[in-house]
Amino acid sequence: MIQEIAQIKIDPARAADFEAAVANSAPVFKAAKGCRGMKLEKVIEDPACYRLLVTWETVEDHMVHFRDSDGFRTWRANAGPFFVDPPVVVHSVLVENYF
Repeated sequence: MIQEIAQIKIDPARAADFEAAVANSAPVFKAAKGCRGMKLEKVIEDPACYRLLVTWETVEDHMVHFRDSDGFRTWRANAGPFFVDPPVVVHSVLVENYF
């Protein structure tokens, strides 16, 4: 399993609408090949900054299968209008879970 971490910057005055748009997109992620979980976190120190955390079976499930899907286009149509800058996306893999 890999973790997609997307750092997203929005106008904080539109936070409630952005959060609703992400919630409305959850079924799109849930139906995506290889997607095993999705959550949204808000950065406490910066109310304009969010992190979307998506668990995928493989990087290809995210970067190939999802990115080329109607689901991705739906996600971007829902959430994209709120982006102040393009999201910064990285992928990580768990090295160890210590406790």
